[in-house]
Amino acid sequence: MTAADPLANMGVRRTAHGGEIRVWSEHAEKVELCLFDDKDANWIYKTVELARDRHGVWFGRTRELVPGRRYNLRVYGPQGPMHRFDPSRLLLDPYGKGIQRLSSGSQRSVVVDGSFDWAGVTKPNTPLDHTVIYEAHLKGLSELNPRIPEELRGTYAGLAHETTIGYLKNLGVTAVQLLPVQSFVSEQRLIKQGLRNYWGYNTLGFFSPHALYASKAAQAQGPGANLREFKGMVKLLHEAGIEVLLDVVYNHTAEEGPEGPTTSFRGIDNAGYYRQTSSGTYIDVTGCGNSINTATPAVSRMILDSLRFWANEVQVDGFRFDLAATLGRNADHYYDPQHPLLTQIVSDPLLQNVKMIAEPWDVGMGGWQTGNFPDGWSEWNDRYRDRMRKFWLRDIRSIREHGDPGDGVGMLATRLAGSSNTFAQHRGPLSSINFVTAHDGFTMADLTAYDSKHNVGNGESNRDGTDNNMSFNHGVEGPTSSRPIEASRRQAMRNLMGTLLLSAGVPLITAGDEFGRSQKGNNNAYCHDSELTWLSWDRRRWQKDHWKTTQHLLKLRRENPALRPVRFGIFGETTPSASQMDWYDVHGSSMSVYDWNSAENRTLQYMAASTPEHEEFNRILLVIHGVEAPVTVTLPVHLGVTSYTELWDSGNDSPNPEEGPTYEPGTVIEMAPSSLRLFRAN
Repeated sequence: MTAADPLANMGVRRTAHGGEIRVWSEHAEKVELCLFDDKDANWIYKTVELARDRHGVWFGRTRELVPGRRYNLRVYGPQGPMHRFDPSRLLLDPYGKGIQRLSSGSQRSVVVDGSFDWAGVTKPNTPLDHTVIYEAHLKGLSELNPRIPEELRGTYAGLAHETTIGYLKNLGVTAVQLLPVQSFVSEQRLIKQGLRNYWGYNTLGFFSPHALYASKAAQAQGPGANLREFKGMVKLLHEAGIEVLLDVVYNHTAEEGPEGPTTSFRGIDNAGYYRQTSSGTYIDVTGCGNSINTATPAVSRMILDSLRFWANEVQVDGFRFDLAATLGRNADHYYDPQHPLLTQIVSDPLLQNVKMIAEPWDVGMGGWQTGNFPDGWSEWNDRYRDRMRKFWLRDIRSIREHGDPGDGVGMLATRLAGSSNTFAQHRGPLSSINFVTAHDGFTMADLTAYDSKHNVGNGESNRDGTDNNMSFNHGVEGPTSSRPIEASRRQAMRNLMGTLLLSAGVPLITAGDEFGRSQKGNNNAYCHDSELTWLSWDRRRWQKDHWKTTQHLLKLRRENPALRPVRFGIFGETTPSASQMDWYDVHGSSMSVYDWNSAENRTLQYMAASTPEHEEFNRILLVIHGVEAPVTVTLPVHLGVTSYTELWDSGNDSPNPEEGPTYEPGTVIEMAPSSLRLFRAN
């Protein structure tokens, strides 16, 4: 600790005088460190009373605070509406890097040895414009894979297995984004129902990897081995050039509402850690019972320290922040885009070149903040998601059933080009994390097969999960034997995947969408740890074709920098690493104001030419047709373009591995119903 940094070195660290622990509690009157016997995890064989400094940090030393030692905190303090001090409770260290759960249900913090040999392996540092994110559940990704040894399935080692890494590399993604892997527990309500929190958005400790995702062999050795297995996973993924992003939940904790379990923060300093009124009423902007109070400097510092731990000691490449708007709420509980924590996360010298991605909303007042995060952040773009679903699904349904064409192509084009109407000019298209599906909501296959959610198995009488799915079942709810309906659904899936992977911005694919995984219409499967949510490796012919389509699209994205602009272009100027964009109608003429605004116009030609800094010049033409009838399109006559070579047609079940035919400008081609075609402009 230094005078300039009173919150440094929190948690347990080794010193020349033995182990030292530092814990922050502004309102506590007394804090004790409880050390447990090596053999009996319920026997406190030694208690150390901690001293307090003027900054609210409690500290103490003992030579027995060594790797493998189990310990808890006992905290005494005043009574009052905002306080929950109870010295009968044994509490976890907020900075604890190891957590062990006993058969009784109690938890112990455990001192871990963090040493690890990285053998010179470093982070891939994939540029954001080359990044393709694959959102996956750590367990669900490998649990059913028969090519992985049974004892490694569903574990950190299972993700690190050569079979899993080979699959990701072969598909062509550059980063795997893991649903929460920080230590978590299930909510009390789920436990009473005999269910469990599968997704993991209920954090118990911000510095400890989730023990149950370690292999049985690692678990038997204790939390230190769990952490080593996690680091080994990161190392092997990095060797393969794949980045590791973590979905982190700093907006609330597993202590739930005021009547929930007290495991750590509430018992250490309820008034400091949680947002609440002076009467002790929790201000819940997360919908999870509590909200972490980032207006408290020590709490914001804890979040920064957690990020530093994972980014530096564990070598993680980036983070996706669940309900990130909560982190930007000030002392008055309003969102502030210049909140110190939000700006520190992207300016911290210890977090440089780390990808920071916001889920830019929460459920509180003023909670929707897409496009309103500071420079340096990327954001999940829900406007992109909704527009793509509307164009390819909801509008198609409306046209079929009512003859109502929807909104035309104007808003689709804006999203396709990087959402410049959402993100400021200087932030550029890479601020947008484009997605059509995510872990919460329908899978891509279910978007095309269900009009309504089917969540009865969640135990909430189908009340949970969104009703605003913008899906289209194409005439039958759920599975069908109708070949025309199945063909329409698969075409819609190819259109959705194609638009996602050919748009400006950073694409995010939900694990399983690359082959058409279904959750049987459940759009909120957070409490199902079963084959409903695990990836199947036994796939039908059409699923293999869809996987090849996804793989082919990712190859085209890599090979065509015009699809990956770094900056927004400025009309009349040449902007390095932006794409010069031109727009044409069905006749090959420049789009008119009427074309842009007409709901009847659902065919568009999008020309993008790169202005390269680091790659060769490249130009593409993407033709989009959003009507369930074929149409003839005249390829545009464009300055400098002598021909168009076909690269992909979504009207085909499986991609052609070779390049397609070449056409001269002015050639009339036929677009299949509801389809995309991509050309390289030569």
